[in-house]
Amino acid sequence: MVNKKKESQISKFYKIDGDIAKRAKKYCPRCGNGVFMAEHKDRNTCGKCGFTEFTHKKQ
Repeated sequence: MVNKKKESQISKFYKIDGDIAKRAKKYCPRCGNGVFMAEHKDRNTCGKCGFTEFTHKKQ
């Protein structure tokens, strides 16, 4: 059996502008810094605590 370890995907959560790294995703307000929220079609959700923020569509 081959033990394959997945590489960290944390680099996808930041955008590099010159020497500055900026967050591309939002942090969870409950869990604090370091826990990113998943972006869905109509909401943002924390995978750790389950906190959900719904986004409103402008009509």
